[in-house]
Amino acid sequence: MSEFSMFKHFDELDQESKYLLHKAKDATNHAHASYSKFTVGAALILDDGTVVTGANYENAAYPSGMCAERVALFAAAAQHPERRIMKIAIVAKKKGAKELVPAASCGACRQVMLEFEVNQKKPIAIVMQTDDNTWVLAPSAQSLLPFSFTKNNLDNHPKK
Repeated sequence: MSEFSMFKHFDELDQESKYLLHKAKDATNHAHASYSKFTVGAALILDDGTVVTGANYENAAYPSGMCAERVALFAAAAQHPERRIMKIAIVAKKKGAKELVPAASCGACRQVMLEFEVNQKKPIAIVMQTDDNTWVLAPSAQSLLPFSFTKNNLDNHPKK
Protein backbone atom coordinates (compact mmCIF):
# COMPACT_ATOMS: atom_id res chain seq x y z
CA MET A 1 0.00 0.00 0.00
CA SER A 2 1.32 3.45 -0.90
CA GLU A 3 2.21 5.95 1.77
CA PHE A 4 0.24 9.07 2.52
CA SER A 5 1.93 12.39 1.76
CA MET A 6 1.69 14.85 4.65
CA PHE A 7 2.12 18.61 4.38
CA LYS A 8 2.24 20.99 7.35
CA HIS A 9 1.53 24.03 5.17
CA PHE A 10 -0.85 24.57 2.30
CA ASP A 11 1.94 26.08 0.20
CA GLU A 12 3.80 22.76 0.23
CA LEU A 13 1.06 21.05 -1.82
CA ASP A 14 1.34 20.58 -5.58
CA GLN A 15 -0.39 23.14 -7.83
CA GLU A 16 -3.22 20.83 -8.86
CA SER A 17 -4.09 20.02 -5.23
CA LYS A 18 -4.05 23.72 -4.26
CA TYR A 19 -6.28 24.55 -7.23
CA LEU A 20 -8.77 21.83 -6.31
CA LEU A 21 -8.78 22.91 -2.66
CA HIS A 22 -9.60 26.48 -3.73
CA LYS A 23 -12.42 25.17 -5.92
CA ALA A 24 -13.67 23.03 -3.03
CA LYS A 25 -13.59 26.06 -0.71
CA ASP A 26 -15.63 28.02 -3.27
CA ALA A 27 -18.12 25.14 -3.34
CA THR A 28 -18.72 25.49 0.43
CA ASN A 29 -20.53 28.74 -0.40
CA HIS A 30 -23.23 26.65 -2.11
CA ALA A 31 -23.74 24.25 0.79
CA HIS A 32 -27.12 24.01 2.46
CA ALA A 33 -26.09 23.41 6.05
CA SER A 34 -28.87 25.12 7.98
CA TYR A 35 -28.87 22.41 10.67
CA SER A 36 -25.21 21.62 11.38
CA LYS A 37 -23.80 24.98 10.17
CA PHE A 38 -20.90 22.84 8.84
CA THR A 39 -20.35 23.56 5.16
CA VAL A 40 -18.38 21.07 3.08
CA GLY A 41 -17.09 21.45 -0.45
CA ALA A 42 -15.51 18.96 -2.80
CA ALA A 43 -13.79 19.44 -6.14
CA LEU A 44 -12.58 16.67 -8.39
CA ILE A 45 -10.57 16.67 -11.57
CA LEU A 46 -11.19 14.31 -14.46
CA ASP A 47 -8.61 12.83 -16.82
CA ASP A 48 -9.38 15.53 -19.41
CA GLY A 49 -8.86 18.40 -16.91
CA THR A 50 -12.55 19.05 -16.28
CA VAL A 51 -13.30 20.10 -12.69
CA VAL A 52 -16.59 19.12 -11.03
CA THR A 53 -17.61 20.49 -7.64
CA GLY A 54 -20.16 19.56 -5.01
CA ALA A 55 -21.39 20.88 -1.67
CA ASN A 56 -23.19 19.20 1.19
CA TYR A 57 -26.95 19.55 1.28
CA GLU A 58 -28.77 18.86 4.53
CA ASN A 59 -32.42 17.99 4.91
CA ALA A 60 -34.72 18.10 7.94
CA ALA A 61 -35.62 14.47 7.22
CA TYR A 62 -32.19 13.22 8.26
CA PRO A 63 -30.42 11.35 6.63
CA SER A 64 -31.97 12.52 3.35
CA GLY A 65 -29.17 15.01 2.71
CA MET A 66 -25.99 14.35 0.77
CA CYS A 67 -22.30 14.84 1.44
CA ALA A 68 -20.27 17.11 -0.85
CA GLU A 69 -18.04 14.27 -2.02
CA ARG A 70 -20.94 12.17 -3.27
CA VAL A 71 -22.60 15.19 -4.89
CA ALA A 72 -19.41 15.82 -6.90
CA LEU A 73 -18.82 12.14 -7.72
CA PHE A 74 -22.39 11.49 -8.86
CA ALA A 75 -22.44 14.74 -10.89
CA ALA A 76 -19.20 13.72 -12.61
CA ALA A 77 -20.63 10.28 -13.41
CA ALA A 78 -23.85 11.77 -14.78
CA GLN A 79 -22.23 14.56 -16.81
CA HIS A 80 -18.99 12.85 -17.89
CA PRO A 81 -19.59 9.07 -17.82
CA GLU A 82 -16.64 8.31 -20.12
CA ARG A 83 -14.06 10.18 -17.99
CA ARG A 84 -11.92 8.93 -15.12
CA ILE A 85 -11.64 10.76 -11.82
CA MET A 86 -8.01 11.53 -11.01
CA LYS A 87 -8.16 13.42 -7.71
CA ILE A 88 -10.72 14.84 -5.28
CA ALA A 89 -10.20 17.58 -2.67
CA ILE A 90 -12.44 18.00 0.36
CA VAL A 91 -12.65 21.02 2.69
CA ALA A 92 -15.00 22.27 5.39
CA LYS A 93 -15.70 25.42 7.31
CA LYS A 94 -18.24 26.71 9.76
CA LYS A 95 -21.07 28.59 8.07
CA GLY A 96 -20.07 32.23 7.61
CA ALA A 97 -16.43 31.63 8.57
CA LYS A 98 -13.46 32.15 6.26
CA GLU A 99 -11.03 29.70 7.87
CA LEU A 100 -11.15 26.04 6.97
CA VAL A 101 -11.59 23.39 9.64
CA PRO A 102 -10.34 19.80 9.47
CA ALA A 103 -12.70 17.32 7.86
CA ALA A 104 -12.22 13.82 6.53
CA SER A 105 -14.68 11.97 4.34
CA CYS A 106 -17.26 9.86 6.13
CA GLY A 107 -17.38 6.10 5.69
CA ALA A 108 -20.20 6.24 3.13
CA CYS A 109 -18.23 8.66 0.96
CA ARG A 110 -15.09 6.54 1.26
CA GLN A 111 -17.09 3.51 0.12
CA VAL A 112 -18.50 5.42 -2.87
CA MET A 113 -15.02 6.69 -3.81
CA LEU A 114 -13.75 3.12 -3.58
CA GLU A 115 -16.45 1.85 -5.92
CA PHE A 116 -15.62 4.58 -8.46
CA GLU A 117 -11.98 3.54 -8.17
CA VAL A 118 -12.79 -0.15 -8.73
CA ASN A 119 -15.07 0.64 -11.68
CA GLN A 120 -12.55 2.88 -13.42
CA LYS A 121 -9.63 0.54 -12.57
CA LYS A 122 -7.55 3.52 -11.51
CA PRO A 123 -6.96 5.05 -8.05
CA ILE A 124 -8.40 8.39 -7.05
CA ALA A 125 -6.04 10.61 -5.04
CA ILE A 126 -7.70 12.39 -2.10
CA VAL A 127 -6.64 15.69 -0.51
CA MET A 128 -8.02 16.71 2.88
CA GLN A 129 -7.11 18.40 6.15
CA THR A 130 -6.55 16.37 9.33
CA ASP A 131 -7.34 17.19 12.94
CA ASP A 132 -3.88 18.67 13.49
CA ASN A 133 -4.34 20.95 10.43
CA THR A 134 -1.95 18.88 8.36
CA TRP A 135 -2.81 18.46 4.70
CA VAL A 136 -2.94 14.85 3.57
CA LEU A 137 -2.66 13.52 0.04
CA ALA A 138 -3.92 9.94 0.09
CA PRO A 139 -2.96 7.85 -2.93
CA SER A 140 -6.37 6.19 -3.23
CA ALA A 141 -9.75 5.53 -1.65
CA GLN A 142 -8.49 2.00 -0.99
CA SER A 143 -5.81 3.51 1.28
CA LEU A 144 -8.57 5.16 3.35
CA LEU A 145 -10.66 2.00 3.48
CA PRO A 146 -8.23 -0.92 3.68
CA PHE A 147 -10.77 -3.61 4.64
CA SER A 148 -13.22 -2.71 1.95
CA PHE A 149 -16.41 -4.27 0.65
CA THR A 150 -16.69 -4.43 -3.13
CA LYS A 151 -18.57 -6.30 -5.84
CA ASN A 152 -15.98 -9.08 -5.45
CA ASN A 153 -17.38 -9.79 -1.99
CA LEU A 154 -20.82 -10.30 -3.51
CA ASP A 155 -19.52 -12.37 -6.43
CA ASN A 156 -17.40 -14.64 -4.22
CA HIS A 157 -20.15 -15.37 -1.72
CA PRO A 158 -20.84 -19.12 -1.56
CA LYS A 159 -24.19 -20.12 -3.03
CA LYS A 160 -26.54 -22.26 -0.99
